[in-house]
Amino acid sequence: MSASTSSQPLVHPAGNARLLWTVLATVVLLGVLTYLVAFDQGAVSRSGMYLHELMHDGRHLLGVPCH
Repeated sequence: MSASTSSQPLVHPAGNARLLWTVLATVVLLGVLTYLVAFDQGAVSRSGMYLHELMHDGRHLLGVPCH
């Protein structure tokens, strides 16, 4: 019996599901972080522009116009 006739799959299906959820969670997290750094204009933080000012230099570093 050669190795090519094995009935075992090369990748376990549970591994594919875990990889899918990991990639999905990473994309969502990066999307939220991108929103907070680039587009939030005080809507998230209750103290007004605190988050905007905290991320201000990062916005300019990334080339995101903010004022």
